[in-house]
Amino acid sequence: MAAASAATFTIGSATSLNQRGSSLPQSKPFNFRFNSQNSLKNFCGLKAASNISYEAETSFLSKETCAALRASFAPKAQKTNQNLHQHHFQPQASYKVAVLGAAGGIGQPLSLLIKMSPLVSVLHLYDVANVKGVAADLSHCNTPSQVMDFTGASELANALKGIDVVVIPAGVPRKPGMTRDDLFNINAGIVRDLVSAVADNCPDAFIHIISNPVNSTVPIAAEVLKQKGVYDPKKLFGVTTLDVVRANTFVAQKKNLKLIDVDVPVVGGHAGITILPLLSKTKPTVSFTDEEIEQLTVRIQNAGTEVVEAKAGAGSATLSMAYAAARFVESSLRALDGDGDVYECTFVQSEVTELPFFASRVKLGRKGVEAFITSDLQGLSEYEQKAVEALKPELKASIEKGIDFASKQAVTA
Repeated sequence: MAAASAATFTIGSATSLNQRGSSLPQSKPFNFRFNSQNSLKNFCGLKAASNISYEAETSFLSKETCAALRASFAPKAQKTNQNLHQHHFQPQASYKVAVLGAAGGIGQPLSLLIKMSPLVSVLHLYDVANVKGVAADLSHCNTPSQVMDFTGASELANALKGIDVVVIPAGVPRKPGMTRDDLFNINAGIVRDLVSAVADNCPDAFIHIISNPVNSTVPIAAEVLKQKGVYDPKKLFGVTTLDVVRANTFVAQKKNLKLIDVDVPVVGGHAGITILPLLSKTKPTVSFTDEEIEQLTVRIQNAGTEVVEAKAGAGSATLSMAYAAARFVESSLRALDGDGDVYECTFVQSEVTELPFFASRVKLGRKGVEAFITSDLQGLSEYEQKAVEALKPELKASIEKGIDFASKQAVTA
């Protein structure tokens, strides 16, 4: 096909996978403008010249993500033409990601979003059934990562060998009238067995737990890893990013703010009253009435139920969860790639409270959690101080339930 004289490739349209702090930036489209000669062969397949201009800021990806994306292309200086600096860019995708539960309601859109990352070289999709079609479908997308499918327990080990980031959305979804605690008996066993396989095949990988109830499944995963002798608390994450995504969105809507500017840290856990948005820490600084604080907090805490009821038995919050999980994956990949400015809220082993696990904002690095941003929990409003104390008994019980489950059951591969 003859090369076009120019083309513009716009990544995304509305929101960001990543951010500085824990906000979810939105901004102007980020365009690569290509003239026609060389090509970004592995990433987008567009015919392109060596002259590339970056237009405005990002939309689907944040400023930080775009910086990471730009950095992931290795510039090679070429001869200048009429004082124009020209560069050749080669994608440097290098990380291997596995999605366990890839054929499910969260797994499919999550896998698509991960497939879009220029930092991913290999994407392994695992499920107990129906994953071959998902892999075949995604493999047609002309992004760098190679997609491979794995079906059933007999192929789980191969799905995990050499993996850098494991994402676990496997399990049953919520249905109308079902609480996260109702999911425990099924999902607890699934997480136990999958994490056991991770311990055996890629013990150094970052592990992202999505399967609910996260307040219990993360402690289960920790116990399994301890039993296997490979537990690194810095690399085990409960994905609570959706709570941050919702908090930012709802606050921006309520206060008529540009979403790119809004940053609301969310602490505690990932169910009901254990989800606590720290509205007093909202950036930019904004005032809330007592009524607004109550309404926003309750809505953020019950947003999952809002979606379950709206879908009327047809599913739970799969798309927004996939988006939030993909953002956390991208943050992890950036951290692994050496980005020194990656922050996310996540449910991890923690000493910021007396509880063994707690969701708060952390700094991510190549070895996982590098630091806890304890300032978020300082200078809280009276409402937030009371809410923190109120959530602790429920969160403590959920953590202990997970630990008790894992300690009583033999680990199976």
